Amino acid sequence: MKSIVKRRLWHPDAELGQRTLGIVEDIGSAIVSGEYPSGEILPVEADLAQKYQASRSVLREAVKILSAKGLVTARRRKGTSVTPKTSWDLLDADVLRWILMGDFSLPLLVEFTDIRLGIEPQAAAGAAERADPVALAAIRVAFTRMHAALRGDDDPLDSDISFHLAILAASGNRFINRLKHLIEAALLFSIRYTDDQTRTADIKLARHERVLLAIESGDPEAAAAASRDLLIAARAVMVKGLTRG
Repeated sequence: MKSIVKRRLWHPDAELGQRTLGIVEDIGSAIVSGEYPSGEILPVEADLAQKYQASRSVLREAVKILSAKGLVTARRRKGTSVTPKTSWDLLDADVLRWILMGDFSLPLLVEFTDIRLGIEPQAAAGAAERADPVALAAIRVAFTRMHAALRGDDDPLDSDISFHLAILAASGNRFINRLKHLIEAALLFSIRYTDDQTRTADIKLARHERVLLAIESGDPEAAAAASRDLLIAARAVMVKGLTRG
């Protein structure tokens, strides 16, 4: 799982160096895992520079990113301290991913699925109304990959995620499309969990196909209903796991 999620570190500034992002990944995941508890002062800049073999400007950029994610607060002459969990930005894709990596949380996934229920059906409806041929083709390609994954000819996790992200992109709503990295972070864990629990790939594929066909037919209401049914089924699996747990 770590090899999959680590390469998905995302930041809106694509020009940031990988050295900076690597430091953000390392310190951010350490904070969320509790290695650096709330209130603790991070090692001084010189020590971090030596540890990561990085310049101070790179470290300062990394701290700025961590601060924007709500994980640290930097104060002059007082150092950089770890903030309480209540300050963490749960709507940040990396923060959500680090939380689920360090301490897999079904309650958190259920809460996030509730958020998805308010987003993805609307995205599916928007795709049915406004998607152009290129966007529709991307959804169809993702579904074809899911079908191939049943035969072992594609990656089931990546193809499933691609399906959901393609619908967000096809929605025609710029605000919804901006949520794709956050939803992707949750999907990395929720799909794996629900797949492991149900092992009914054919039923899952049929539910996705209903979403696809409704979008392709240009029926917003049917697309929203099919998307909602898909998410409700996934949520039910998670809730069942909670009652067992």
